[in-house]
Amino acid sequence: MPSPAQQHFMRVTAASATAAAANTDEPIVATAYEQQLMQLAQDKRQLSGIQSTEKKAEAKREMLPKYAAWVDGVLSSGRGVQDDVVMNVLVWRIDAGDYAGALPIAAHAIEYGLKMPEPYTRTTACVITEEYADMARKVRGGGGEVDVSSLLAVARMTDTQDMPDQVRAKLFKEIGLAQIETDPPAALARLKRALELNKNVGVIKEIERLETKLRNKNSTDAGDAGSG
Repeated sequence: MPSPAQQHFMRVTAASATAAAANTDEPIVATAYEQQLMQLAQDKRQLSGIQSTEKKAEAKREMLPKYAAWVDGVLSSGRGVQDDVVMNVLVWRIDAGDYAGALPIAAHAIEYGLKMPEPYTRTTACVITEEYADMARKVRGGGGEVDVSSLLAVARMTDTQDMPDQVRAKLFKEIGLAQIETDPPAALARLKRALELNKNVGVIKEIERLETKLRNKNSTDAGDAGSG
């Protein structure tokens, strides 16, 4: 774990190196960046030796603080250039369950058109959308509470981005399922949108249940109003 002084140096270096690269439209040139890439390669080698997805997520949670100062510096620069450290941290934070912490990086990546590093072949917006949807599905499957505010933020920031309809449908499905108890009308709208995007997304029964629930509620409300 870097010392406070090292973290400060990393933040300042990241901000200045990013700004300089943006001004010249050249790749980032900084010893600190090269060191971060070397650390990243080392951590990836360690992760490749772990078979369990759960244990990989735990390992990423332990590794992520090494890169926090660099990422903070990049985001504070207000400029955007291709940065493989930042883009890997984006995915790792989602994998580690830090959904809120990944959002500023996601917004930065989309705003400046940053590309996913190898071995990813999908667009950045597609990766962000699918990663959040998949993690929400896992949380839901494990009986946990889905961070619906983060899912809604992802839906907003990727709204105009091109991606396969099936991927966007997965996100709307998870948002809808997460809103069933708190906001049934919004949940129904999101589930219907998911179905429009992908007929095989698997929400028809939930839509039917919600429609019945809302019809019954409206009938009850109308009866109460009539007897009042």
